[in-house]
Amino acid sequence: MKYLLFCCHEEKKLDDMSKSECDALMDETLAYCEKLKKSGHLIVAEPLEPIQLAVTVRTRNGNVSITDGPFAETKEQIGGFFLINAADVNEAVQIASKFPSVRLGSMEVRTVMELARP
Repeated sequence: MKYLLFCCHEEKKLDDMSKSECDALMDETLAYCEKLKKSGHLIVAEPLEPIQLAVTVRTRNGNVSITDGPFAETKEQIGGFFLINAADVNEAVQIASKFPSVRLGSMEVRTVMELARP
């Protein structure tokens, strides 16, 4: 089954880290991603630009509304995502728990819905 892992953290925590701390976290994450890729678990992983570059788009009654930044005011923001293969949600949670970023924030684990194709 496929699972989408949303990497959530407070961007301020990352901003407050030294360059060497950020580099070490990134190196550790890349090493873990390489391990997951070799085991066949990792499908794709992508970081996201900071929330200052985000926009939220809505259409209501035919009118398009664009707002700077994310819509939800939360402490943690989505910083990236990982699409993985796992046997079940327990394995997906185990994989998520080993990402270095969970020490700074959280990882939301969501099952990818499989749609019936004609």
